[in-house]
Amino acid sequence: MTESSYPMLPVEDALAIVLEKSTPRAPQQIALGTAAGLLLSADIVAHEPLPPFHAAVKDGYAVVAADGAGVYPIVGEVTAGHVADFRIEPGTVAYITTGAPMPDGADAVVMVEETEPLPILDSTGRKQVNISATVKAGDDVRPIGVDIQAGERVLTAGDKLGPAEIGLLATVGATHVSVFSPPLVGTLSTGDEVIEAGTSLAPGQIWDSNRPTLAAAIQAMNGTHIDLGIGRDNAADLSERVMRGLHECDILLTSGGVSMGELDLLKPIFEHAGEVHFGRIRMKPGKPLTFATVEIDGRRRLIFGLPGNPVSSLVTFYLFVVPAIRKMAGWLNPHLRRVQAYTMRDLPLDPQRPEYHRATIRWDAGSHRFLASSTGSQASSRLLSMRTANALLELPQRSGTLPEGSMVAALMIGEL
Repeated sequence: MTESSYPMLPVEDALAIVLEKSTPRAPQQIALGTAAGLLLSADIVAHEPLPPFHAAVKDGYAVVAADGAGVYPIVGEVTAGHVADFRIEPGTVAYITTGAPMPDGADAVVMVEETEPLPILDSTGRKQVNISATVKAGDDVRPIGVDIQAGERVLTAGDKLGPAEIGLLATVGATHVSVFSPPLVGTLSTGDEVIEAGTSLAPGQIWDSNRPTLAAAIQAMNGTHIDLGIGRDNAADLSERVMRGLHECDILLTSGGVSMGELDLLKPIFEHAGEVHFGRIRMKPGKPLTFATVEIDGRRRLIFGLPGNPVSSLVTFYLFVVPAIRKMAGWLNPHLRRVQAYTMRDLPLDPQRPEYHRATIRWDAGSHRFLASSTGSQASSRLLSMRTANALLELPQRSGTLPEGSMVAALMIGEL
């Protein structure tokens, strides 16, 4: 009986090795408009207060609060983006719009709903307004720095840049930002039986689904995909493609060619190029997963030899490659989100290996818990079982079945 020379590692041990070997890429300065989805590599500190002036919160009249209610002459108006060239003295008011700087001398705003313009001018020809409300100093005025103080840290290294974060950066005047650049990830399919989609199938051939699948998964992670094509079952061709990928990419993903058949040629190529850290995982599906590192031009490159079966390839991508991409992209916690869910039916267990069972997780408002529905047949060639899956259930290694209604850990691979 042929035995692999690689010990079968638990998933947790193998993932720890992957993350220890994954380091963030060098930060780079990019334009703010292209930074969405990336992670900051440095803290962001405001250099100016926000607002930088006392600003009106509402449309109305800038007043001296101590004057109280009454009829007052209007000495001018201030609109957003303009500064008054006059001063409010006691006994006078000025019309003001939301966001406009408060004129000197005024200390409160009476909103327009509490006022009534009068048709009669005062003795000097000025328009007048009846102020019917009494306000306190500071009412409806945003003080300088009330939103952001000068010197305040508004974002922290490691923060992911979503719409609100991009808005904050624009608010403090940033046009460029330092981020961790996402890794370059290359995909290489292998096997004489694998051909490009759109090509006529000959007997014994299949269209390649792994590269398109992995390319979409990489792009969903903000990684940059590099297509390395299909390598044939020939050591020289595979070695040339692997080395080209290692020079072009931060992470190289191969699919197929890492089991124990005579044409599973990749492990020796990885061993020759660098260091193979593991070659088998105690999991189902995905046991043949291989991980290696290679030092090229002073930088460490990661190689994941993914299994050839489509489901095995994608499951191992989520469990191992996604955390590596996240770590290289600056995530402080690169692990998949884990939730507790309750099974909707009996699930068969494997006595040899823990299983990562494809499932759809949803929140049930009535029972106040997550429910997990199996996606059906878990054959490693059946990519249909991944179509609606947003989670991988961590089923324990043992004989028998997991009864309906059991609580089980679920790793999230999609949106709830």
